[in-house]
Amino acid sequence: MSMSIPPELAGAIPLIDRFQVEGFLKAMQKQIQSSGKRGFFIKKSVGPQVREKFTLEDMLCFQKDPIPTSLLKVPNDLVSRSIKLFHVILKYMGVDSPAIISLEERIELVAKLYKHTLKRSELRDELFAQISKQTRNNPDRSWLIRAWELMYLCASSMPPSKDIGAYLSEYVHYIAHGATTDSDVRVLALNTLNALKRSVKAGPRVAIPAREEIEALLTSRKLTTIVFFLDETFEEITYDMATTVADAVEELAGIIKLSVYSSFSLFECRKIVNGSKSSEVGNEEYIGLDDNKYIGDLLSEFKSAKDRNKGEILHCKLVFKKRLFRESDEAVTDPMFVQLSYVQLQHDYILGNYPVGRDDAAQLTALQILVEIGFIDNPESCVEWISLLERFLPRQVAITRAKRDWELDIISRYQLMEHLSKDDARNQFLRILRTLPYGNSVFFSVRKIDDPIGLLPGRIILGINKRGVHFFRPVPKEYLHSAELRDIMQFGSSNTAVFFKMRVAGVLHIFQFETKQVF
Repeated sequence: MSMSIPPELAGAIPLIDRFQVEGFLKAMQKQIQSSGKRGFFIKKSVGPQVREKFTLEDMLCFQKDPIPTSLLKVPNDLVSRSIKLFHVILKYMGVDSPAIISLEERIELVAKLYKHTLKRSELRDELFAQISKQTRNNPDRSWLIRAWELMYLCASSMPPSKDIGAYLSEYVHYIAHGATTDSDVRVLALNTLNALKRSVKAGPRVAIPAREEIEALLTSRKLTTIVFFLDETFEEITYDMATTVADAVEELAGIIKLSVYSSFSLFECRKIVNGSKSSEVGNEEYIGLDDNKYIGDLLSEFKSAKDRNKGEILHCKLVFKKRLFRESDEAVTDPMFVQLSYVQLQHDYILGNYPVGRDDAAQLTALQILVEIGFIDNPESCVEWISLLERFLPRQVAITRAKRDWELDIISRYQLMEHLSKDDARNQFLRILRTLPYGNSVFFSVRKIDDPIGLLPGRIILGINKRGVHFFRPVPKEYLHSAELRDIMQFGSSNTAVFFKMRVAGVLHIFQFETKQVF
């Protein structure tokens, strides 16, 4: 077989058992004859003793007529759906339509293909086999370009299975680098090849791409969305139906000139707002996002979560922050890296994630004010002064003594900082928090599932840093216990839970926690 099959189909040889070559072509011949037409894929016999035999090459050739059955061996309940897919492909290509198909119709047809095949890998494989069939020996250039366009759209975020993907990649690569390939086809084939590499890694979309996503890819333009930072500033990023979290992180790092960004990622921030809670600080939930998650899926989830919510308003947004703090961070001098690290530590500190004494609290508040407004001679004359004190002093710390006592303490410390620049103050703030046992932690809100020694309350906050795992009571914020890295024998996590096997007082115990955040 390998001697007779054309080179572009060589990748299909290992998959020959997945194609129903004889069954398809016999059904095709029967369909042609019943309609009174001439024979289909006529092959001349070499001699009177040689029986006519159809091949894979015959089957994977362009045809104008509908198909009578699937190209691949699929479950019986999917055969009729496979036939319908081919009708959509013919319509998209304009084969069975005398008029030029509009952009609106093309968008609807692509959405229909996604709707029918997104959740069924067998149908995705069948779809790609059918589209590749329509790109071979196609006599009409406009039909051919439409077929390749459709291949690109489907490959962008709805990949085939591993084996069909290997065949398809080889086929598309052959066409993309063929010496006689039409220039427009070559561009589409190269785009398809790149799309396949990305979507095979990321997997299929969860949600059917929105109409505007399909239109944007068809018209070679980008959509935009907003990503926030922890200080409520934001940047606009571009995306299309194939853009993943990893792509977005890379683009955003380029926009803000962040050269070292491997420890940063996008997070989903959820905040429920209902009257009394609307101004409450710290009722946000940050959920780490997988690098392969599609931006389009996230935005679709945000919309459906908002639509589902009853009685409460659920705010969802994308936030850019550090996934973890590394020991090597202290050596990084990139200004944007230092600034984002400061913003994140400041955010956690203001939320109360860093329980500190009064002296440290006063010093840290004075440093934050200096970073914010620089040094001024008469701070109490500054109209922002009182609001800055309230903003930069954690609420749980502020209630430990009279407001005026805090004001006088912080002012006296601030007035001693005349020699410090904003950068100096920022670095001092970072240095003070780093020296705490739980300094430079990333914090996770969790619910206890299994605590074998009764050490912890039902709801806790975990802080994880280079030194180990730190346990806090959330309200009022209270440091409870630390497990150093050398005492943690095993760690595991899923999308909903995390566990630690760790040594407490010399004895190994397993602690399990429920969480929506990704570790």
